[in-house]
Amino acid sequence: MANIFELRDITKVYSRGREKIEIFYGLDFAVPEGDYVSLMGPSGSGKTTLLNLLGGIDRADGGTIEFRDQRIDTFSESQLSGWRASNIGFVFQFYNLMPMLDAAQNVELPLLLTKLGAKERKRRVASALEAVGLTARSGHRPNEMSGGQQQRVAIARALIADPPVLLCDEPTGDLDRKSAEEVLEILNFLNDDMGKTIVMVTHDPAAAGRARRLLKLDKGRFVATEKADA
Repeated sequence: MANIFELRDITKVYSRGREKIEIFYGLDFAVPEGDYVSLMGPSGSGKTTLLNLLGGIDRADGGTIEFRDQRIDTFSESQLSGWRASNIGFVFQFYNLMPMLDAAQNVELPLLLTKLGAKERKRRVASALEAVGLTARSGHRPNEMSGGQQQRVAIARALIADPPVLLCDEPTGDLDRKSAEEVLEILNFLNDDMGKTIVMVTHDPAAAGRARRLLKLDKGRFVATEKADA
């Protein structure tokens, strides 16, 4: 299977005053199309930095990043913005929903920056909410929903442009076990039935066990590669 992402010889260094903090030095990482990989490791190991490099939010200091054989590390900021809008859906630990908007309006937000008409936007919103099982909650505001339901709205928003990739940063970190399992079931559905490629950062072994692959990072290096439990 072809790789959707290929990172080669990645270097990333942050400056803290006069101190240089090396996150990655010569890191290689590949994600096959349709994969579901979880990234685990202690705080400061580089998990979120790697996710941000994949999503074009951060830039490497050295090395190359390819998406479907195209170098995205050479893109300008405007090119990266357009690329992200079409190819990447982000799901974060904290749902980042607008409190004054209902579920459907929150999901629709990314489409307001496009040229799509109102009818097509409404159709896409309905499809995205159906995919996460929240059709009946479309008119509810965030404070009228549980944490798990809010996270499902956030997933629907990430799906609204039908991106091939979902990047998830601790998507169950703020949820109780039951709500976390509901969100993980949706992610498995999106991977198994809709073919979405998923890269998930998590500290939760139960969440990591849902992925096809489990990779562990420590001090910017992969220290173990394991097959996640079924």
